[in-house]
Amino acid sequence: ALGKEDTIATAQVDFYSADKFSLEFINNKGKKEKPVIIHRAIMGSFDRFFAFLAEQTGGAFPAWLAPEQVWILPIGSRHEEYASKIADELKRNNIRVIVKNENETVGKKIREGELQKIPYLLVVGDKEISADALSVRARGQGDLGTMQIKEFIAKITREIAEKS
Repeated sequence: ALGKEDTIATAQVDFYSADKFSLEFINNKGKKEKPVIIHRAIMGSFDRFFAFLAEQTGGAFPAWLAPEQVWILPIGSRHEEYASKIADELKRNNIRVIVKNENETVGKKIREGELQKIPYLLVVGDKEISADALSVRARGQGDLGTMQIKEFIAKITREIAEKS
């Protein structure tokens, strides 16, 4: 992401744990001394790993890892009930979803979702309700067109399962 190679392995010099664990040794002069402890790990700490991952992906996590996998964007307030129905179906399939029912334009909601790097944005309005479908936008791919709910669930659950 930043045009450079990185490593996430770590070696840490620890001057504090010897006291915590009452560690000591006899040095070559016969005196007690506290050791300096060196920790090493291939991946380093979890926070370092996730910081590295966020840096390398630019925050655009794959759907299986994204905290919010799907946003549903109802066009108007009369579409919120349908959006909630879809959200319930996605939740039953262990998909992390949020209905974005703020009083904003769909264009603004789409821009916000793209800035937040949400993997999938589902737009629902009159056309989608009458077809019992949804309009799908994928991060980095744009508008994928209209899909049946079961078709979208099959797509995203396969993507999550395969970690693709």
